[in-house]
Amino acid sequence: MSDKTRVVDISASNSVFMRQTLHEIYSALAERGYDPLGQIAGYVLSEDPTYITTHGGARALAQKLDRDELLKAMLREYLSLEN
Repeated sequence: MSDKTRVVDISASNSVFMRQTLHEIYSALAERGYDPLGQIAGYVLSEDPTYITTHGGARALAQKLDRDELLKAMLREYLSLEN
């Protein structure tokens, strides 16, 4: 175990990919009658793929997302930070 701080860099194109992917996952969950925000939050916190429906390939899409990058992007957006 290292005591160095890890640096995560999120490129703009990766941010666009994450946003589009989350929209597709959200839509698939909503189409199936799930609470999309609750299901996505459960997946992000646990990385348990069963939180995400297989409908529309949503589960496969979710597994392509890097949770560390996703959380950082969400915090940036929530805090209205540019970088």
